[in-house]
Amino acid sequence: MKVVIVGGVAVGATTATRLRRLDETIEIVLIEKNNYISYANCGLPYYIGNVIKDKDDLLVQTPENLKKTFNIDVRLSQEVVSINRCKKSIIVKDLKENNTYEETYDKLVLSTGATPINPFINLPKEKVKTLRNIEDAEEIKKYIKNNNIKNIAIIGGGYIGIEIAENLCNYEDIKVNIIEKSSHLITSIDNDMANFVNKILNEHNVNIILNNGVKEIINKEDSLNIIFDKDEMLVDFIICSIGVKPEDNLAKNAGLMVYSNGGIVVNNKMQTSDENIYAVGDAVKIKNCITEDNINIFLAGPANKQARVVANNICNIKTNYSGSIGSSILKIFDYNLGITGINEKTCNDYNINYKTMIISPFSHATYYPGANILTIKAIYENQTGKILGAQIFGKEGTDKITDILSTAIKMEMTAYDLETLDLCYAPPFSSAKSPINLLGNSIANELEKLVSTITWDEVINLEKDSNVIVLDVRTREEYIVDNYKGTLNIPLDELREKLNELDKTKTYLVYCKTGHRSYNACRLLSQNGYKVKNIIGGYIMYYIR
Repeated sequence: MKVVIVGGVAVGATTATRLRRLDETIEIVLIEKNNYISYANCGLPYYIGNVIKDKDDLLVQTPENLKKTFNIDVRLSQEVVSINRCKKSIIVKDLKENNTYEETYDKLVLSTGATPINPFINLPKEKVKTLRNIEDAEEIKKYIKNNNIKNIAIIGGGYIGIEIAENLCNYEDIKVNIIEKSSHLITSIDNDMANFVNKILNEHNVNIILNNGVKEIINKEDSLNIIFDKDEMLVDFIICSIGVKPEDNLAKNAGLMVYSNGGIVVNNKMQTSDENIYAVGDAVKIKNCITEDNINIFLAGPANKQARVVANNICNIKTNYSGSIGSSILKIFDYNLGITGINEKTCNDYNINYKTMIISPFSHATYYPGANILTIKAIYENQTGKILGAQIFGKEGTDKITDILSTAIKMEMTAYDLETLDLCYAPPFSSAKSPINLLGNSIANELEKLVSTITWDEVINLEKDSNVIVLDVRTREEYIVDNYKGTLNIPLDELREKLNELDKTKTYLVYCKTGHRSYNACRLLSQNGYKVKNIIGGYIMYYIR
């Protein structure tokens, strides 16, 4: 059998090597239109920032290694331009020799990836760049070095935009700007958690422009003038990071089924509408395990799992791809942002009856040096407590918490399951009550009506309600440093003694720093006949607004 794979990077190469491990007799041809067959494209921003100094460190495999170790025929700088499904052949253009040839196949795998969206193609290519491959990264580094760049705009505040911004801050005397037309950066998270991202970027002097789309860019001799909806800005260089679109033209021109808004249609075996042609990675739409819709998920993890499914099925190992929940993590200077499952917007779009819980536990036992606060936001089904999504911001432990919650979501666990998970503990690593267990406890408390919760957005909307009193149960010292305006301050340790000073006709909205002391206050007050709600996330969530 002969298998031809179109596209390398990670997914094409993973498919090829899995095929070889399963069957020594298969003839495997791997065709890539760029100059590198398998590289870590997620590491490109760090190469630009000189964190990764040698581009060779980004290379996962070379053609020579793939030939020697796996007997794979790798062809670089060659582009597949058409597919003849009747003849089971492809036409390949050799970009160096500028000629074409025909190649037959028994099974064809499309790993064509995605193409960066760049609406500014009328501008000089050297001044406006996208980042998709090693060649792009090299050109960006070279242009910055050779042109005395002082002011850079990144258009698009997604994962890549944030990573590029952080790494450009490694250059001296360069002003970094991020332009995002939405209300907040990283649109896959909720607005309240995005405030953490803004705070860290601002602390590193990254200029953030939100709610301000780019209308036009005018090329001047020594600069680029960006015209916004509301104002304008002069910069020396632009990196366009507004997203990518599936590269599905090859499939579309071959008559394969594609979605009207982009992406190759595949079944759970990753087969296209032609049983002899498979597709993987950024080029396809896959099932979201929570909403069950087919969506684009441009992540390396799901793509590599799909590659294994393809290789298995070609070798008659019946394997299904179950879909993805889009788990990811992002480094932002000294902090990390973990994301898994769906956000509030998606819940509203799909009319899912949900609630949120925010807790801010420490990453490990506080008596062991180096403990840091983690802010964990969970989204769960209102009636069942099933976990639907989570967003985690902090330093150490962020990846661990994200991975555990990702597993919980994929296994359809509830808050009650989180309460009972046996998780490892030692003072340098966690607490006897893991943050995961605490999250389960907090949600279960609400499900069991031991406490009623409210968010800061809801609190602010009630500012003029004379029947509502905001109660701060932090210490006097904490209160003096900073507080929510018009707050009544009674430290938790004094609250029991001062119950007679409170009015049972009022509703008390209670907060502390993280939400733990305020929960204790709510239990005390509610059992004494007072109407109370706990402000989830504590004062931390108000402070970062």
